[in-house]
Amino acid sequence: MKKWIATTLTVLVAAGPLAACAGKDETKDTAASPAASAGSGAGTQAAANAYPLKTDKTLTYWGELTGNITGVKASHNEVPFFQEWQKKTGVPLKFIAPPAGQTKEAFNMLLASGDLPDMLEYNFLSFPGGPEKAIKDGYIVKLNDLIDKHAPNLKKYLQENPEIDKMVKTDNGSYYCFPFIRGDEYLRVFQGPIIRKDWLDELGLQVPTTIDEWTTTLTAFKEKKGAAAPLSFNSKPRFFNDSGSGSFVGAFGILRGYYLGNDGKIKYGPAETGYKDYLAQMNKWYKDGLIDKNAATSDSKALDSNMASGAAGATVGNAGGGIGKWQPLIQAKDPKAVLVAAPYPVLKKGDFPEFGQKQKAFSSEGTVAITTAAKDPVLATKLLDYGYSEEGRLFFNFGTEGVSYNMENGYPKYTDLLLKNPDKLAPAQAISLYARGSYNGPFIQDKRYVEQFFALQTQRDAVEVWKKTNGDKHNLPSLTPTPEESTEYATIMNDIDTLVDEMTLKIVLGSAPLEEFTKYVDKMKSLKLDRAIAIQQAAYDRYNKR
Repeated sequence: MKKWIATTLTVLVAAGPLAACAGKDETKDTAASPAASAGSGAGTQAAANAYPLKTDKTLTYWGELTGNITGVKASHNEVPFFQEWQKKTGVPLKFIAPPAGQTKEAFNMLLASGDLPDMLEYNFLSFPGGPEKAIKDGYIVKLNDLIDKHAPNLKKYLQENPEIDKMVKTDNGSYYCFPFIRGDEYLRVFQGPIIRKDWLDELGLQVPTTIDEWTTTLTAFKEKKGAAAPLSFNSKPRFFNDSGSGSFVGAFGILRGYYLGNDGKIKYGPAETGYKDYLAQMNKWYKDGLIDKNAATSDSKALDSNMASGAAGATVGNAGGGIGKWQPLIQAKDPKAVLVAAPYPVLKKGDFPEFGQKQKAFSSEGTVAITTAAKDPVLATKLLDYGYSEEGRLFFNFGTEGVSYNMENGYPKYTDLLLKNPDKLAPAQAISLYARGSYNGPFIQDKRYVEQFFALQTQRDAVEVWKKTNGDKHNLPSLTPTPEESTEYATIMNDIDTLVDEMTLKIVLGSAPLEEFTKYVDKMKSLKLDRAIAIQQAAYDRYNKR
């Protein structure tokens, strides 16, 4: 599962002219003709695709190799899932992977080269100008006709789920990718505050629910447990990165980015008065030694170290990659150690949290587009439609029957190869070798994956604790500004994000007084914040009319 992703778009380096083009007349017609809506049921119903397909063509597939298996396998070709995917679909694939941590840079270079693969696994909502611009510029094809005629599984799912159908297309009605879809509400909440329950019990404290209770708790962790960094967190790429979902900042009635206010209007959190109150609180905690003294530069490795060593007693993280990762580490040092979820904090005891992490059903990461250079876009469509079939959904989530799972009374149960791996791989690593249930891709994620992935009861309990917010009312769906709006928005927000990061660090660390907050807000407005909000509002209004 991926962390919360900021909506700010970045500016693409200037790309050279696109040399590659479609290779068949049918392909050109498919990309250019007025497309029938896959979600509306218009057009001829596609015949079911019979897998494995029969073809003598090899397609090229560009995409990042998941970090879950970094250091375990060097390439897609070595991963059993990708080997078996080719066998099950009958389509030979040549994989091209960007260097780890350099996906955006490699993507820019790929577009500039003009030497496009058949398929691109990439978040095209981050493309400057958005998906419509990528289509207009001739990089990827509009998928409406292809889905309508050759992707019966995805088409059927979108017809049956109109709200999700709204999410996976642009305001113009263009389908641009094969989406990653969280197929159950339970899969959409996976992050929040985490705390050492054994320390709370030892100190006679309850799990904190308010900011004042957190102050008391963190002070006790520092003074009575000797915690050098009572509240620790990852600040890469931005200060307190995981607070973007609403942890702590949400108690002050705002988010760190854009959100939907109670009045139905788009708001930008760092320009609201609540952000000033949040900065004041964080500054006080920092001065009092309640948060990591290296908070400005702390990365995920530093956070892991703080949690494992007992330097930290609380953080914000995921149920899987947080509790699941840290629990055995702290338990190795202290057998009685227990990590549990804490509710999203509020200011007043008894209030219900307004903000909290909750993803929409559609995630723009792990999605796959077909390029204009595709030698056989129909074959690519049929390949990608596999992940939305009954057979394909089982395969993507659980892998190969008899190897990575066994069907027990109709329930696909992971084998010990994944959950008790003989090579001592963590479940997230082992699952990622044989399936894609533990991360995203062109398929529908199955709740039964996470029921097994969360081996600890504390992980399963965490979802129940963190889902008790009104986050769904405030968190925005994936919006698609027009290409012109997107370019303007990216330019504005590039400057504003830099300013907000500067302001946040200076005030929290005490190098600038809290009184300068008003000047920062005035500066944001001079950088055309109101225009950026208007662009977001217009995009949201268009989304509601889809």
